[in-house]
Amino acid sequence: MRDDRLYGIAALFDNPDKVLLAAKEVAEGGYKKFDVYTPYPLHGMDNAMKLKQSKVGIVTLISGMIGVVSALLFMWWTNSVDYPLVIGGKPLFALPNYIPITFELGVLFGSVSTVIGLLIIFLNLPRNSHPLHDTNFMKRVSSDKFGICIEAADPLFDANTISNWFRKLGAESIEEIYYRPEYISLRQAIFDPKYIGAIILVALISSGATYFTLNEILFMRPWTSLNEQDKVLPETRSKFYADGFAMRPPVEGTVARGQLPYFFSSNEMKAAESYMVNPLLPTKRVMEIGQRDYNTYCSPCHGYQGNGDSRLRGQFPNPPTLHSDTLRKAPDGHFYQVITDGFMGIMPSYARQISPDERWAIIWYIRALQKSHNVKG
Repeated sequence: MRDDRLYGIAALFDNPDKVLLAAKEVAEGGYKKFDVYTPYPLHGMDNAMKLKQSKVGIVTLISGMIGVVSALLFMWWTNSVDYPLVIGGKPLFALPNYIPITFELGVLFGSVSTVIGLLIIFLNLPRNSHPLHDTNFMKRVSSDKFGICIEAADPLFDANTISNWFRKLGAESIEEIYYRPEYISLRQAIFDPKYIGAIILVALISSGATYFTLNEILFMRPWTSLNEQDKVLPETRSKFYADGFAMRPPVEGTVARGQLPYFFSSNEMKAAESYMVNPLLPTKRVMEIGQRDYNTYCSPCHGYQGNGDSRLRGQFPNPPTLHSDTLRKAPDGHFYQVITDGFMGIMPSYARQISPDERWAIIWYIRALQKSHNVKG
């Protein structure tokens, strides 16, 4: 059973060269409502059909600009008008900070609108009963043939003229395509009760499934295991460990990454002097660090020049000068041991305040002070 309304005349060709030539002849003949169908893309077909630039880009551009303007207006209103925020002295309308969101919203609007435009405007969906569907013509051009179809809606359409013309162009077969009785327009499809009912049914099922998932399923095992794990919240006692503490002491014998333990005790000065060597080079940066830390931690007692002229005179015993022959000849390990463990109960340990590398930098600075006070001609 078929409709009496003619949709168009379709012709099949057995090779791409023939259909390319036929498309060029059809376009030059002034026909506008026609299309070419091939099993794979053919180079040069756009020029042969005299196709104009696609209007899809216009939809993308307009939608993208709407997204850009919407983002800028939203951020301007929220941050500059409705609830002004001044952060770090920046202006209320800080355009550089808005660029990432503006770009993302522009891309989002442009991409989504392009897909919607392709499906509804350009492809005329949900039109799912096109006259060419299930025809012998469409089956062949989807496999191994090449075809052209001129629609009856074209102003120059004449069935006999077009059929004769296709034969002269080398068409393998010519077929008249009629509308099918079940064909419905886009407007009919959208306002069809069945179509509307299907949309409502899908919306209800999707909403119900989403609600049940977010409010029921995610509160069942095993998804609740993260909330039920043995953990300690701030300012609460541990119920897992018997002592009630959550922070555990380090395992005996372990070493923090990048931190080697100090091997010499306070009564092993000779061993420290024998085995410890300054691993740093006296670069400008090392000397600057050494001077900074010496002036901060050492100068209050030893003085800025290392002469033992304490600024805390009367509160603590004055230390010896660093320029004595004994200390000038002392190995670097001696100074490192003193900084790390203190000295004779008078000088405290600075191990917590000064890192190992900074201790070695201080030693280089002490050596520089000693040389500056013992210049030999």
